Formats: sequence, structure tokens, C-alpha cells
Amino acid sequence: MNERPPGVLVLVVGPSGVGKDTLIGGARQALDGDKRFSFVRRLVTRPADIDLEDHVSLETEEFVRAAQAGRFALTWQAHGLDYALPIGVDTDLALGRVVVANISRHAVPQAIAKYPLCRVIQISAEISLRAERLARRGRENRDQIVARLAREGAALPADVAPIVIDNSSSVGIGVTAFVMALRRIAED
Repeated sequence: MNERPPGVLVLVVGPSGVGKDTLIGGARQALDGDKRFSFVRRLVTRPADIDLEDHVSLETEEFVRAAQAGRFALTWQAHGLDYALPIGVDTDLALGRVVVANISRHAVPQAIAKYPLCRVIQISAEISLRAERLARRGRENRDQIVARLAREGAALPADVAPIVIDNSSSVGIGVTAFVMALRRIAED
């Protein structure tokens, strides 16, 4: 009897404004129908804004109940909000899929501890472009954006060698690079 190969959890990280959700959305469309891939929607204690960030919104109390009931594969906090990946991640990994999830950099060690078969894709973009994207989101004023850009994010663990994608060019170029990276991961 052939054993199904283990799945791989792909952790997509990068500072605000680099276009993580845009690249994930583009890859989801490009790989639609390819059953090797699963794209996970985060659960967040923030109202959903479909145009800006792909997530499922939960009230804080609902989040706490779900966490206590074991409905999350992974949880973390960032910027005063609670985040989680749904327990379905475990099913997709057991089925041998490449599971793609947008998470905070400081949650990477926790994810790797729980899921040793992780790959990290780090998205970057020029700071002026990030500032422009953050301004377009409209969630923060100019001073808050400047503070966000000045804040250095959590470093990745020293033993993690991420695949780095610069998303400073067109969306098409960024999505193509991201899809190519995911296909390489699936073929490893």
C-alpha cells in the first residue's frame, strides 16, 4: 500500500504593504483546480474588508470559544488582534497538499515546531511602494503608516532560509514568481 507523502505548510510572511494577500489571491486563481494546493483563510478578530485582506472575521469572544474547542491549527497575536489558521490545515496536510497561509513572522517558530515540514516565502517590496499601498488601504493615518514602516518586524529563525520574492513590480510578475515558487515546493 502506497503511503501518501506528507503535505507542506507554506508560511507566507512579509511586512504590511508588500502584497501578500494579492499574491496569494493571484496564485489561488492560477492554481485553481490543482488539487495539490490548498489556500487557507486566516481567522482574525478584525472586521473583514474583502478588497484589502482575505480573512474570516470573528468577534473576540467567538475566537476564544473556538480556540478552547480546538478548532484552530495555529494561533498568534499581532498588533492587538488575535489570528488563527483553521483546523482544516491538519486535514489538508494529511492529504499531502501544499497548504499556503499568510502568517505573522513572529509566529514562524511556533508553526515550524508544530509542522516540521514548513517552507517560508518572504515577500518584500520597495518602502515607497509599501507606503503607497498602506495609504490606499485607508486603515491608518499618515503618522501611523510612517510608524508601521519604521517598525522592524520579527526576524525569522536563523535556521530558516526563506524563498524571497520582491513584489515591487507588476502584480502579474509578482504572482508568476509566487506560483513558480509554490510549484517548486510541490515538486520537491
